[in-house]
Amino acid sequence: MAENRTERYFLVREDILPEAVLKTLEVKQMLSLGTAKTVNEAAEKVGLSRSAFYKYKDGIFPLNKVQQETIVAISMDLSHRAGILSKVLAMVAQHEGNVLTINQTIPLQGVANVIITVDTSLMNERLPSLLEALKQQEGVHKVQVVGQG
Repeated sequence: MAENRTERYFLVREDILPEAVLKTLEVKQMLSLGTAKTVNEAAEKVGLSRSAFYKYKDGIFPLNKVQQETIVAISMDLSHRAGILSKVLAMVAQHEGNVLTINQTIPLQGVANVIITVDTSLMNERLPSLLEALKQQEGVHKVQVVGQG
C-alpha cells in the first residue's frame, strides 16, 4: 500500500547540486528553446544518460518556474492614432510586465478594442499602478481587467 506523503520543497544553491541534476536542467532548457528536438539529442549534447534525465526531470525546476505565474487579460479601447499601442506596450514593460498576446479589433469610429494578456509574476504588486497609468495615457479609453489566472 502506497504511503500518502506531501511533497516538500527546498531552495538549494546551484554549486551543491549533483552534476546530473544540473545537466537535467540543461536538457529541459534545450528542449524548451528548441535547440534540441529530442531528449536523446539533448542528453547526448550535455553528456547525460537518458535514464538520469527521466529520473530527475519531474523534480528539478529553475526558481523562476516555481514562482506562481499570474496572467492578466486587460481590455482597452484605444484611439486609432499612430503610436498609442506602442506607448501602452512600453508602459507594461516599465512596470515589469511581460506581454504574452495582443488581440486588436478593426477600428470603428476611430476606436479599436485591444486585449493584451500580461504575465505579471515580476510586477511585485504593481498591477494597480499599471492600470492607473494606462487610464491616464492620452488615447486610451476604458481600461479594465477582464480575466486573471
